[in-house]
Amino acid sequence: MAKVHEVIAKVKERYSNEPEFVQAVEEVLSSLEPTEKHKEFLDYNVYERLVEPDRVIIFKVVWEDDSHNIKVTQGYRVQFNNAIGPYKGGLRFREGVYLGEIKFLAFEQIFKNSLTGLPMGGGKGGANFSTRGKSDREIMRFCYSFMSELFRHIGPYTDVPAGDIGVGAKEIGYLYAAYKKIRNEHTGVLTGKSFEYGGSLIRPEATGYGLLYFTAEMLSHKGMDLNGKIVAVSGSGNVALYAIKKATEMGARVVFASDTKGTIYDEEGISGEKWEFLRDLKENRRGSIKDYAEKYNVPFFENKSVWDVIKEQGIKVDIALPCATQNEINGEHAEALIKAGVIAVSEGANMPSTPEAIKIYKDNGILFGPAKAANAGGVAVSGLEMSQNSMFIQWDAEEVDRKLMSIMKNIYKKSYEASEAYGKPGDLEFGANIAGFLRVAKAMVYYGLY
Repeated sequence: MAKVHEVIAKVKERYSNEPEFVQAVEEVLSSLEPTEKHKEFLDYNVYERLVEPDRVIIFKVVWEDDSHNIKVTQGYRVQFNNAIGPYKGGLRFREGVYLGEIKFLAFEQIFKNSLTGLPMGGGKGGANFSTRGKSDREIMRFCYSFMSELFRHIGPYTDVPAGDIGVGAKEIGYLYAAYKKIRNEHTGVLTGKSFEYGGSLIRPEATGYGLLYFTAEMLSHKGMDLNGKIVAVSGSGNVALYAIKKATEMGARVVFASDTKGTIYDEEGISGEKWEFLRDLKENRRGSIKDYAEKYNVPFFENKSVWDVIKEQGIKVDIALPCATQNEINGEHAEALIKAGVIAVSEGANMPSTPEAIKIYKDNGILFGPAKAANAGGVAVSGLEMSQNSMFIQWDAEEVDRKLMSIMKNIYKKSYEASEAYGKPGDLEFGANIAGFLRVAKAMVYYGLY
């Protein structure tokens, strides 16, 4: 039995209560068997070392709500691997967050960050805390308390968190204010900051824009483009919003968006004034996507995902961009996408397709852009923000966008070339896993038993 399969078996046994983490490890390591020809990876036991985080930090967050009730929440930071640079990855504030979810995200981040070509290791953090229904003061008090412990474990050359689900510009501002107060220094310790105090232009748009740059490159390789294509986007957060915008700019018609309440279907396309309304609804008013359906008199499917609606209604779609959450597309959904005429699936969320769904894509010749490659645009611009902070400069939007497009094209190139070099030409999931792994593994070997 290959070494990677022994490691997978150990992880399944040891972490059976963390299914997302087990799924992520199996997905990556099952691609890495061809790399065992590099004897040094076996000599230094790289595979087994790779699946254990450098450290897991769990801490208490005590905060006060507006009714003066004292609340207690657990906070997490998983610093997984810093072989090629400081730990880098977002903070997720969402109900139901637990250690297994944070570990899976941190593990995925190792390879995603490696693919960007920038010097960033893998980490992730968060808390079982939802900003929904909270006042700005409550969010501020929570962020201050969260950072009163996290500050001990991060730094511009140690660990550089960013935003994720539930952590946007407002939350980053509160977190950074607390860090500055405690440390009495202004450094690039967080990314996703507002431009006024050290952030990068294009950061809010980066994951969505990068997703479309990768998707366009994937299509171009097959002699196709986005012009005239019907696109299904799930979610309505930052990734989804700016994926919709960039897809529209590239000539596509985006007909779906969703949130936790349900899904809207706008046959005419979510563009122009409609997109601006949706952005304001989600970024400023934190409203339900049902409000969009009511304003523009389009169908709203309550408590249904985009993929449920496509399965049940048989709506034609050319390209699927899942941008909501992990495992949102299962095997039945994937079969429905095949029937709907989908030619490409490109992942804007982290691990949004189940293993069964991915197998169906591949068996049916669907172009598949895996998350660690396709949604790396956000962390790529976070890396560019780190560079700007370290040089005390800020690039204009055109410069950042140009660098982002170049990084995403290079990620596609590295993934495709690795798929060819290791025996599965065109399998981008396989290629991305190997390309991301090789850079980290080689660094680990150079360090010896560090």
